[in-house]
Amino acid sequence: MSRSASDQSVFHAIACPTRRALLDALALGESSVSALVASLDVTQSAVSQQLAILKSSGLVEERAEGRFRYYRARLQPLAEVDAWVARYREYVERQLDALGRLLDAMPDDETDETDQPKGRPSRPPRPHRGRVPNASRPTPKRRPAKRRHRI
Repeated sequence: MSRSASDQSVFHAIACPTRRALLDALALGESSVSALVASLDVTQSAVSQQLAILKSSGLVEERAEGRFRYYRARLQPLAEVDAWVARYREYVERQLDALGRLLDAMPDDETDETDQPKGRPSRPPRPHRGRVPNASRPTPKRRPAKRRHRI
């Protein structure tokens, strides 16, 4: 099934966790960039960049007031995503209903606590195949990784 370019941009827009967090914050109400930066612990340039993508996909509206920009969520484009997901939701529900009917048709297996569970016997754990550290050799110290924000 082919989707229009605007649908693809909506799918692209909600693919990023930072953009989803921005949408969550804006779903509560209109907000300025500085308030979004403070609430998400992301740099101002990253927030502005992500808002531009959300704006181009139609999920966010911008309002200028003096030198400040205020954003609010416009969630109508998500209705198309919901409609697309609904087809798969129906499929999963049908599969779960079929599984429920199968489980309901199975006889109840009442066992007391002294009975052994049916099935194959448990296996002993596998031997370790990886490199086993030598207790006499000191473990090298690693530097902590630098934290970088992904956009």
